[in-house]
Amino acid sequence: MNQLFLAITSVLESLDWIVLGVYFLALIGVAVWVVLQKNNTTEDYFLAGRNVGWFVIGASIFASNIGSEHVVGLAGTGFESGAPMAHYELHAWIVLLLGWLFLPFYIRSGAFTMPEFLEKRFDSRSRWFLSLFSLVAYILTKVSVTIYAGGIVVSELLGIPFWYGAIGIVIFTGIYTVIGGMKAVIYTETLQTVVLILGSVCITYLGLQEVGGWTQLRETVIAVSPDHFNMWRPMNDADFPWTGLLFGGTIVGIWYWCTDQYIVQRTLAAHNIKIGRRGAIFGAYLKLLPILIFLVPGIIAFALSIQNPEVFTIDKADKAFPMLVKYLLPVGLKGLVAGGLMAALMSSLASVFNSCSTIFTIDIYQKLKPNKSDNELLNTGRIATIFIVVLGIIWIPIMEKIGGGVMNQYLQNVQSYIAPPVTAVFLLGIIWKRVNSQAAITTLLAGLVLLIMRLGSEIYYQSEIISNELVNSVWFTFATINFSHMAIFMFVFSVMLCISISLLTTAPNYKKIIGLSYGTLSEKQKLDNKNSYDRIDVVLSVLLVLLVIGILSYFK
Repeated sequence: MNQLFLAITSVLESLDWIVLGVYFLALIGVAVWVVLQKNNTTEDYFLAGRNVGWFVIGASIFASNIGSEHVVGLAGTGFESGAPMAHYELHAWIVLLLGWLFLPFYIRSGAFTMPEFLEKRFDSRSRWFLSLFSLVAYILTKVSVTIYAGGIVVSELLGIPFWYGAIGIVIFTGIYTVIGGMKAVIYTETLQTVVLILGSVCITYLGLQEVGGWTQLRETVIAVSPDHFNMWRPMNDADFPWTGLLFGGTIVGIWYWCTDQYIVQRTLAAHNIKIGRRGAIFGAYLKLLPILIFLVPGIIAFALSIQNPEVFTIDKADKAFPMLVKYLLPVGLKGLVAGGLMAALMSSLASVFNSCSTIFTIDIYQKLKPNKSDNELLNTGRIATIFIVVLGIIWIPIMEKIGGGVMNQYLQNVQSYIAPPVTAVFLLGIIWKRVNSQAAITTLLAGLVLLIMRLGSEIYYQSEIISNELVNSVWFTFATINFSHMAIFMFVFSVMLCISISLLTTAPNYKKIIGLSYGTLSEKQKLDNKNSYDRIDVVLSVLLVLLVIGILSYFK
């Protein structure tokens, strides 16, 4: 990450700084405009008044997903390994699942948060579990990693110490998040999405011109690395088994895109199901872009290093993006790319601040203090955001010492262990009315136990894993199963456990969960579902699925 911003900083000229300054002025302008729109209720503050349009929702979904480390990491993977990581970007079809399968039940329930939906569908035990678990996970993973990346971004771009950069970006982002709430986050993310896409598209276009076009790119790369454009690696591939990427990745994708507050909160800001679904459809199309604007540039960098090694020398995969910025972009566009990287960072940080604040206020504070007024809840949300900002700053020294290495590897793997039980409970709870509260909480708790066992065994055998030493032990085998395959095993176990306990215990009171599961929809709700979409929604969704299938077929 350091090399990226050092490279960009070293080549920024006066016009670049002017472009970067204009971007920040525009961002401040949007934030001020939003802040002037009063937040009078919890709906205003946490869900932007449930009155956000589909374009803004889709852009916010995309911006929340893309962080500056995502940009660099995906380009680095494209340089080093080629196309396999495109599987994760093709989760665009899962964003469609959010709009078509999950969102109607979420909006119908009137829930502010995912834990609140679990309480309405099951009971308070599931709500308490998911809210506390999500809050701890956000603070220790998303908040800390994003703040650490932010410190590097700002310090390298502006030539100031890491601490100043980290605290500066946290305070700047925290101010408009605290004051403006969800509305400030979602509208600034719209601007940030435009800047990020424009800057990245320029790199892809100029890179393809430099390498000689798409056909020449393929010929150059395949001549040296025949599998570079192959997304379908063998099942026993140590890093990218196709079974793990396709099936394990889908399980993680449903958790992230369809049940995680961090993403779903954007669609809950819609006025109705139709607008929310269209926002998800637009977000799904945007989700395809990272292949073109981040992964492909990495492959272009690999081709350029083959064609012209004297000029395009890369000794580390993460330097692929900086090299393209340094050699391909004219003055002015470098400033736009720098703004795009800042946009990616701030949008991720603002999103996680707001999601943490919402979960704490609605799922914890309001549960403990149910008679508090809207004004008191708004103030609590602001205080919670400030508290999370402070916790993130306190965590900076730890992240600075860790610096990425092993910690980042575990942070990437851990979502494969978090996702299966949550995915199973939400998915089964919506498609099968027989799932009861006892099955839900048991599945979630069992998933937590498996997560602890897996991480514990990985840590215990860490030295053997690093040195590729084989140990004749069941626990060692458990610790070394590919993390994406582990997600599949955990999901199958969670589904079987949830179904078994549901059948062995008392059925839920169906009158209490009307409209929260397919089997409990009233005739009016079924009619409303049919009226919540038009032909264009269906056509665009089918077209996106065909695009995904086409890309999967092309990269083989």
